[in-house]
Amino acid sequence: MQGHGGNIFKIAKQLKCSPEEIMDFSASINPAGPPDFIRSLLSRTVEQLVNYPDPNYTELIDSAASYFKVATSMICVGNGSNELIYAIPRALHLKRAVIAAPAYIDYEKACSISDLEVNFVNGDEHNTFVPEVEKLGAELNQPSLVFIGHPGNPAGTAMQPDAIRYLAAKHRDSIFVIDEAFSEFAEADISLLPEVPENVIVLRSMTKFYAVPGLRLGLAVGAPELIEQIKQHLPDWSVNTFAQKFGVEVLNAGDEYRKQTIDANIAAKEKMIEALHQLRGVKVFPGLANFLLLKLPKKAAQVRETLLRTHHIAVRDCSNFVGLDENYIRVAVKLPEQNIKLVSALAEVLGCDIPTKFNIKLKKRKPSLMLQGTCSNAGKSVLTAAFCRILLQDGYQVAPFKSQNMALNSYVTTDGCEMGRAQVVQAEACRLDPDVRMNPVLLKPSTDTGSQVIFMGQPIGNMRVKEYFNYKRELFGKVKAVYDSLEKDYDAIVLEGAGSPGEMNLKDSDIVNMNMARYAQSPVLLAGDIDRGGVYASFIGTVDTFAQWERDLLAGFLVNRFRGDATLLDPAHKYVEDYTGKPVLGVIPYIHNLGLPEEDSVSFSFIGDTPKDPDALDVVLVGLPHIANFTDFAPFDIEPDMNVRKVRSPADFGNPDVVILPGSKNVIGDLEAIRANGLADKISEAVANGSWFIGICGGLQMAGNKIYDPNGLESDTKELSGFGFLPLETELKPKKNLSRTSALWEQADLNVSGYEIHHGSTVCADEKLISIVSDKGVPVGFAADRIWLTYLHGVFDDDAFRREFIDIIRRDTGRAPLRKICTTYDTEDALNRLADTVREGVDMKHIYKVMGL
Repeated sequence: MQGHGGNIFKIAKQLKCSPEEIMDFSASINPAGPPDFIRSLLSRTVEQLVNYPDPNYTELIDSAASYFKVATSMICVGNGSNELIYAIPRALHLKRAVIAAPAYIDYEKACSISDLEVNFVNGDEHNTFVPEVEKLGAELNQPSLVFIGHPGNPAGTAMQPDAIRYLAAKHRDSIFVIDEAFSEFAEADISLLPEVPENVIVLRSMTKFYAVPGLRLGLAVGAPELIEQIKQHLPDWSVNTFAQKFGVEVLNAGDEYRKQTIDANIAAKEKMIEALHQLRGVKVFPGLANFLLLKLPKKAAQVRETLLRTHHIAVRDCSNFVGLDENYIRVAVKLPEQNIKLVSALAEVLGCDIPTKFNIKLKKRKPSLMLQGTCSNAGKSVLTAAFCRILLQDGYQVAPFKSQNMALNSYVTTDGCEMGRAQVVQAEACRLDPDVRMNPVLLKPSTDTGSQVIFMGQPIGNMRVKEYFNYKRELFGKVKAVYDSLEKDYDAIVLEGAGSPGEMNLKDSDIVNMNMARYAQSPVLLAGDIDRGGVYASFIGTVDTFAQWERDLLAGFLVNRFRGDATLLDPAHKYVEDYTGKPVLGVIPYIHNLGLPEEDSVSFSFIGDTPKDPDALDVVLVGLPHIANFTDFAPFDIEPDMNVRKVRSPADFGNPDVVILPGSKNVIGDLEAIRANGLADKISEAVANGSWFIGICGGLQMAGNKIYDPNGLESDTKELSGFGFLPLETELKPKKNLSRTSALWEQADLNVSGYEIHHGSTVCADEKLISIVSDKGVPVGFAADRIWLTYLHGVFDDDAFRREFIDIIRRDTGRAPLRKICTTYDTEDALNRLADTVREGVDMKHIYKVMGL
């Protein structure tokens, strides 16, 4: 015969599996898990564990008295309400007990141990087992200790509070123990608190509603003389320090956790009841608590064993409850997806059709993996590309996905949609054409507190931070739909997070880290950059910010960019796993000269260190505050005769052969910034002294005479003079030009191509200066002498054109042209090398297992 529910350790031993593999519906605990503060509270309390707990529970009783609005003398504390249930019969010296049945089985056990005569008053199935006043009253013809579950366990139904008060008033020589262990789950307030009759003791469990049954904490509230009698039968220090601190914390916390729990329980229970009603022969007793009593057409013990054996689902066989026969089980109300699995499994065991009317079937997700990082630039983008290529090599059709990307490096797809460059590289890793669904939300910062918001490749407006935070709640639904669409087309998805999932101020509005992983049902790998230092502290600190559901999604850690002997890290890996319960699943070495562009302009770096020729051109790439698409010049960085220096300060400017002014998301603001810091003067001086000047997009606009922003698209400044290198005037217009463009560089008679991403419309006062014309007849480039300007991003990706362009500068600066392609700007070999390196450093067998592959 089964005793209490919730003994998953015994069940796991019987099934020869881990406790985590069992879905436990036999214990009725809040499925949301403990309040988020519990881990930080434990951390703060550890240092107090060297002392004995407060035997008088002073702080806890004060908090409970304030919360329940009763006197402190009316409260005593127990190691769970169960300790109080056993203490009460010993303390009150009554000879007889009356129990409203079916009831929690320990009422009888506690009374029997104390030699009380036990009498049951059985509830009526047709009245959903609600205790009846008349039947109970008929048994109270002599002083008795009366136990009433409120709501009852296992039926979950309850008497009206006034009915209990009536009974107590009529039978003053009896003492009523009203067990409100599950009362907080009820939608309406059914508690007898705070107006407790003199012969009533109210029990409250602090562990079921708050999901900490392993902590053990309960309260009894009643008349001071009754409470004092109970205290005499309780040992000192029965409630540990942490349990006391936890009780204080929950009683002083706000109502948000309580409200969310009640609302979630009601919604999940209603859907669960509707689904269970569809199972032939099953009778459902809809109670007030977070569990349901079911009467089955088969024996409960048989159903329980089959559910355990075939589905690893545990339910409570109620055969040992007085007043119930062998056909009853009790099931907890858990999370909706768990409830769906229970109903589906129960339908199978009972030989019923699986209900579909109420959307009961679980949506089957494709296998997925999410890469998150302890910080920005931890290597998430590159690692995502690596796992994309590994999956491709292993025969899976795979696609990347990043729900929200904040970057100024973007790309235009063939159908005119703008997306992050990192997802383009990841698409290449999958050997796919870039698809805007891979990056539905792109944020392009225009100020320190605002960004242009791009959804599905098209700008929808500029938003300040608070405005966007409010909008994200609406946006997330759209992002989920995009993910669903992408997922249908592939065998697996590799997702990338953003920043860190541990940013507490961002969690409520998160659409890119753990909330996205939860929607995709994706295991998460948390990557950290050991080259920066502090990686293991970052792992532990990040996990300490996680709620339980986030920890459940975390599969393990990846140590990225390590230099040295990885075996030296073993002690750190053991410490991390011991502390977090999650393994380190790989160490990826620092990869020199990888050959893949970085995405994030914050790092302002390119591919790696390429050996340079002695006569290499000295090239200054100006670091604008809102630099955009600086990877346009990554191909220069891999050339042996181009030494590209990234410069943010006039002191570092030097005397370059070439000055590059890249794109910008805030052209006027960035021009004002480099004028303020002195870089603009250095640029003008260099051009006057004969340096080449290359400007792309925003750089083109700054090189002209005037820039106008009448609609305030990028700046509050409506008009600003440019460098005046060429007679150009640019107006920023609301409609953004997003296109793939092929064109002719007329002076060199060379075909060029790239993509346009700009609000600017530029007019040249001298048509002779138009140097590049698109295949649609639109000017997209201007040149004179050593000034070369274009709107085409990616124009230097073409190896032949890039070499010809560099050789023109070499001739002009007195250097011999190389006349041959010296390097190939191609990611294919780099992606294969990356995949091979990552595969060698990680436990792919384990990762595939958590992905379900």
